[in-house]
Amino acid sequence: MKYTYTEKKDTRSGFGAGLAELADKNPNVVALCADLIGSLKMEKFIEKAPERFFQVGIAEANMMGLAAGLSITGKIPFTGTFANFSTSRVYDQIRQSIAYSGKNVKICASHAGLTLGEDGATHQVLEDIGMMKMLPGMTVINPCDYNQTKAATIAIAEHEGPVYLRFGRPTVPVFIPEDMPFEIGKGIMLQEGTDVTIVATGHLVWESLVAADELEKEGISCEVINIHTIKPLDEEIILKSVEKTGKIVTAEEHNYLGGLGESVAGMLARRRPTRQEFVAVNDTFGESATPAELMKKYKIDAAAVKEAVKRILAN
Repeated sequence: MKYTYTEKKDTRSGFGAGLAELADKNPNVVALCADLIGSLKMEKFIEKAPERFFQVGIAEANMMGLAAGLSITGKIPFTGTFANFSTSRVYDQIRQSIAYSGKNVKICASHAGLTLGEDGATHQVLEDIGMMKMLPGMTVINPCDYNQTKAATIAIAEHEGPVYLRFGRPTVPVFIPEDMPFEIGKGIMLQEGTDVTIVATGHLVWESLVAADELEKEGISCEVINIHTIKPLDEEIILKSVEKTGKIVTAEEHNYLGGLGESVAGMLARRRPTRQEFVAVNDTFGESATPAELMKKYKIDAAAVKEAVKRILAN
């Protein structure tokens, strides 16, 4: 395999490291948290810039309003709470106070997807990407490992406009080079292939690489693309790939309704109709179990990617 790893880290720690670096780099960056400092790994930012940190308590809607107000003064607010509380609980505030007027607020959402694990369905959010990408002007980013999450956190501070940055709780392989540039809206070709295109985001990028490696041993050549930015979608890298392969599998830790797969399908329907298989949660809530157990049961692991590739090649 071209990409290997020597350690595992949680992507939320990548966010914490990026935010701490911004404390030194950009004096306009401010951070707000809804009583989850440890979970969001915001301690180092607070150590470096205590005067630029606001603990709002368990009042997420208020946090979004404060962030919108701070942005008017020229500050760059980064809000921090769980993905569930960053979206559905505060959707009206985001729509009206942030998205509608294009406020420069960075909505940073941890513990996304099924891999939140044992906290169960009430905290596992599988519809957040769909909710946020529907908002006009909202950029939606879902990085794949610690290094990419750190790079994305730093990059969005330079981007003008609202951003939804999604990351997770479990430790996952760190395989993206630390010095790889992060460019919003530009997918990354991780592995070239000829038989099928696999487009993945977040935790499913590594699972897709594992699947592609195993399939290669069976004589199946997979092209693997990391789509870290779901909106705006890098249409050209996907189109170029499917021109070659003629088949595509999308993989994500999200409901298949409203996620990356639907964005890709919609784009292909407009520009180049292509056969597609979805690796995603099938219109259901999760349950309490370990991340690995949940990924296996809900078919969003490497084995599920392999099955999808074989299905599309068989038809």
